[in-house]
Amino acid sequence: MKHRDVKLAPSILGADFARLGLQVAEAEKAGADRIHIDVMDGHFVPNLSMGAPIVASLRPITRLPLETHLMVSDPDLFLDEFAEAGSNSLIVHWEDNANLHRTVERVKALGKRVGVAINPATPASTLEEILQDIDQVLVMTVDPGFGHQLFISTTLPKIGRVRDMIERNNPACDLEVDGGINAETAPMVVRAGANVLVAGSAIFGDSQGIAAAVRRLRESAEVNKSPLPKGERTDLQ
Repeated sequence: MKHRDVKLAPSILGADFARLGLQVAEAEKAGADRIHIDVMDGHFVPNLSMGAPIVASLRPITRLPLETHLMVSDPDLFLDEFAEAGSNSLIVHWEDNANLHRTVERVKALGKRVGVAINPATPASTLEEILQDIDQVLVMTVDPGFGHQLFISTTLPKIGRVRDMIERNNPACDLEVDGGINAETAPMVVRAGANVLVAGSAIFGDSQGIAAAVRRLRESAEVNKSPLPKGERTDLQ
């Protein structure tokens, strides 16, 4: 694997919604690379969250790409409205999507970057037939639906397996991780092969402020970021 710059994607799920615009602007000023927006429908995951109006309200506030993570039962119903609201990329889940290729092609037709997410218990091998068609993979490192969860360490070997698949089939594809990412876990996932880190509470909930949190997370991610040899990435503990 070639060395890759690590990108940070603050998740607004961890933000103070009374000051959402200000906090997103602060994250941009601090050096964030994109803004991550978690959309939940109460069916695919046991929680409800934001809709397309949130994306529309953020679009004039920031120049950063807005990536929308659709944790919903039928993402096809929502693609057009989130694209129109200003999302730059749309991430859909492999799970419970019987027509994933059709969904991916629809996102492309809308002129947006497309990503596919897999849950902690979903094997990396499920990506084999779709990987060449997408711009990024999102490996969930917690079960989706809630913030403030602890990182599932057994997802580390899977990150390595996905990185190996990407290098063989679609080297331009981003490998993003989401869940329990902080200054302690960031070096582990980067060394395993991730190059985009989603963090919510670790950035927006930091007692020293957003700028300090972004700096700390980036510094920790840059430590020891040289990838492990191929044979070792699948045996990470």
